[in-house]
Amino acid sequence: MTLRGRLTAAFLAVVLGPVLLGAFFVASTVASVDRGRSTERLAVAAATVRTAVDALCQQLRAAADAVALTPDHAGAAGQVVSRGLAAAVRVTDQAGRVTYATPGSPPAPWRDCAADAPAFGPVSALAVRVDLRDPAGVGLGAVAAAQPVDPAFVARLAAVTGVAVTLLDGAAAPARVAHTTEATGVRDAVLAAAGTVDGEAVTETADGRYVRRVGPTSGQPLPLVLSVPSDQPPGLRGALVGAVLLAALLAVAVAWRLARVTTRPLVELAGAVDRVAGGDLGTRVPVRSRDEIGRLAGAFNRMTRETGSYVTALTSSRDQLRGHLAVLGDTLASTHDLQRILRVILHSAIAATGARAGAVLLLDSGGVLVAQCTEGLDGRLPADDPPDSAPLRVPVGAGVVGAVAATGEARRGRIEPSEVPAGEPRCQTYVAVPFAAPGTAPADPPGRGAESTARPGDPAARPGADPAPEAGALGVLALYDRLGADEFDDDDLRTLRTFAGHAAVAVDNVRVHEEAQRLSLTDPLTGLWNYRYLRESMRREVERANRFGRMLSVLALDLDRFKQVNDTYGHPAGDAVLAEFARRVRGEIREVDLAFRQGGEEFVVLLPETDARGAAIVADRLGAAIRDTPIAVHGHGGTPVTLRVTVSIGIAVYPDHGTTGQQVLDAADDALYTAKDAGRDTWRVVSARRTPPVREIPVPAAAVSPADGFPRAGAGPAPPAGGAAPGEPEPCGAAPDAARAGPAGGASSGPHPPRQSRGR
Repeated sequence: MTLRGRLTAAFLAVVLGPVLLGAFFVASTVASVDRGRSTERLAVAAATVRTAVDALCQQLRAAADAVALTPDHAGAAGQVVSRGLAAAVRVTDQAGRVTYATPGSPPAPWRDCAADAPAFGPVSALAVRVDLRDPAGVGLGAVAAAQPVDPAFVARLAAVTGVAVTLLDGAAAPARVAHTTEATGVRDAVLAAAGTVDGEAVTETADGRYVRRVGPTSGQPLPLVLSVPSDQPPGLRGALVGAVLLAALLAVAVAWRLARVTTRPLVELAGAVDRVAGGDLGTRVPVRSRDEIGRLAGAFNRMTRETGSYVTALTSSRDQLRGHLAVLGDTLASTHDLQRILRVILHSAIAATGARAGAVLLLDSGGVLVAQCTEGLDGRLPADDPPDSAPLRVPVGAGVVGAVAATGEARRGRIEPSEVPAGEPRCQTYVAVPFAAPGTAPADPPGRGAESTARPGDPAARPGADPAPEAGALGVLALYDRLGADEFDDDDLRTLRTFAGHAAVAVDNVRVHEEAQRLSLTDPLTGLWNYRYLRESMRREVERANRFGRMLSVLALDLDRFKQVNDTYGHPAGDAVLAEFARRVRGEIREVDLAFRQGGEEFVVLLPETDARGAAIVADRLGAAIRDTPIAVHGHGGTPVTLRVTVSIGIAVYPDHGTTGQQVLDAADDALYTAKDAGRDTWRVVSARRTPPVREIPVPAAAVSPADGFPRAGAGPAPPAGGAAPGEPEPCGAAPDAARAGPAGGASSGPHPPRQSRGR
């Protein structure tokens, strides 16, 4: 593609890009705003439906209670119906036979407001059933108050919510309409869209209506479908497409004209550049205008005038550059980003010496030099190496770089094409300098110069030298092919020694820093993470669980009667028990789990994305791993002793047992005390948090945990043990029994002393 074509394409991209993005943004924004508003309307309508149905159920419960508390059931039922509290009242005995019913009662079936299971079949009325008992508490039957569910009822819901309401004929598939306020033309589309929705999600029909299902749930047993029309302006997409096409036509015309005017003077400038490249620094181009092209021509003329003076000044500025690079090396030695430091050192060394390519190689544990940073080696490595092969690797003692690492002596010289060592970059000239840890750099052998000019195929400088690296050796800094095809001189060698010294300091600093960081975050006895890293990891895992809506389980572990081990067999035996305990814990958890030693015989394990049941499985596995295999230690006087060790474990789950990391840790500690009180060698799950008592009847919007008391990931709190009586509301403020975790007993909710070393 010519420059004119590229300029035209660039102009079109610059102009049409924002136009297309703007059109897409407008279309997506309008659609997003429309969907957001419709979803919000449906959410408000759903809440209004639940409130209306709940209010009706409360009214029916009050009517049924009034009839049940009055000996004259018929009279009370008539008053309830005449006042509009219920449309019908029915009294039944213990056997279910109807003993009294108000005239005009709706036909069966009546749907109980307190029903939990989805409705199958039509619903003709909503009802509330209240047990009828004598003064002694003996059941005499039941009183049921009902209100019909008819088109008028559905119309009232539609009027209250402001959306179209459809009552389905049961919750089973396929869905059928019982009563609806939808228009005939959209009814089938709304019903089909409602059949594809899981739960109470919002979906969209082909004609632009938004649909949401509501119920049946506890407290709202009616299967309803709500829908609202889209507010998106008609014809918006067509208008946007037309605007984009018009903008594209105008942009093409303007781009072609500008590209033609711009490229003509560039042809003259390109010819002048070719002449300068041939060595004619006296070439000048005419300045025909004062625009950017004219400024470029003037800049080119100034460049050619100053290039000659720059060539003369480069030699003297190189010495100044070396001084600046020495200061730069001192600065780089104080940082800990090894890769960045090596890149800066290599780039600066190449710039200071005029080399075309280079590499920094570090010695690994296997005695092989591995390239950590390279520059300009493309096309210089052996042709049979694939492009995605491993980095440059040179064994110590092999070739130029390997000999430098083995002897500890710097080398420079020229290599004939037939003498290029196998595995090393192809080059004509080279210079390589070793570097070692500060204070361990080997001195040059007596009687030799500061460098060696031996050929790559020559043996090591010292006869019979072992190819093992010099003591304290870290790596080699090597440069290849100096500009101008001249060999590297002694000045280049001294400059490279300076950079190699900086590289040695940087590598040593990074290794010391990494070791210090590791020691600061691990326990020296067990090798587990320490309490400092526990606090940091707890904060990080709680944030991650909160961000992605996951659970985080925390296990607090404490060795049972560990103080007796120290008192009986001595602290060395106790240390051996702790180390073996840590090893077994590491062997029973996943790679993503984290194990910590909190202090003494107290340990903590974090289980990301794990609910209480999963944590209980891990606790069982840990307990068995410690209990089933005794630990062999040496007692006083070195006598071998086999100890049977057990562990008590407390389990807490975020966010069920705490809203912060510290709260979950404290909850796990409380559960640990419960396990201790239950006889040790077991585990317990902490009791779930209690909610403050309220007067309203709770209407859960999501599924609850099963009756075993173990919270599931994404589930709400478990229901009360045993549940409420049929037809009665759940007791407000009741806390689920979530401590059902160990072999016997339950979790204790009483107070505990603060978290310290408590000799458990």
